[in-house]
Amino acid sequence: MGEFNEKKATCGTVCLKYLLFTYNCCFWLAGLAVMAVGIWTLALKSDYISLLASSTYLATAYILVVAGVVVMVTGVLGCCATFKERRNLLRLYFILLLIIFLLEIIAGILAYVYYQQLNTELKENLKDTMIKRYQQSGQEGVTNAVDKLQQEFHCCGSNNSQDWRDSEWIRSGEASNRVVPDSCCKTVVPGCGRRDHASNIYKVEGGCISKLETFIQEHLRVIGAVGLGIACVQVFGMIFTCCLYRSLKLEHY
Repeated sequence: MGEFNEKKATCGTVCLKYLLFTYNCCFWLAGLAVMAVGIWTLALKSDYISLLASSTYLATAYILVVAGVVVMVTGVLGCCATFKERRNLLRLYFILLLIIFLLEIIAGILAYVYYQQLNTELKENLKDTMIKRYQQSGQEGVTNAVDKLQQEFHCCGSNNSQDWRDSEWIRSGEASNRVVPDSCCKTVVPGCGRRDHASNIYKVEGGCISKLETFIQEHLRVIGAVGLGIACVQVFGMIFTCCLYRSLKLEHY
């Protein structure tokens, strides 16, 4: 009877080992995906971060990058702990899984909270940022972001093209009689911003605030979904780890 129980325990342990190993391979790939989403957000989608008053969007992307790197390292550690049957490594693996779980939950919550606050933030700050910092010394990042925003989304001003009347740059002599920046023009040529007719600029297409809000919300949904999705998958990893740890402990005794 004792021999039967030992074989049963050993068989269960082997099954758990291979199950956890398979999980870790998938987990490593998931970590790569999480890190890729974070880097994608920072490298390709961060042009408009300088237009945002809050750093939540940036912080969420950094959390995903860090979590992705830790996930990949943890995946390798999990494979080693599984096949070496080292309970101390399994304990460390479980702790790292828990840390990553918390990081991704935080990233998901930040994305959700910022998603709810985004409309208010843009309404309160985008116009001031555009009219006070555009083409000002030391504000090249804002200037480039505004120009790209207006060209990419076919818009002019925060709410409409009339917003540029309050611009410090437009009121200065540096604007060379422009009434809107050249990036408001449908076909950008030097000095085209002197004429604000609807045939020349994006006048009837609306302001940039709603289009920027939609753009950022779409990416916040991706960040939140990835973070919370991977966090849910990790629950299974923690369960498998606890089962294997218990099985090894029973075999030891």
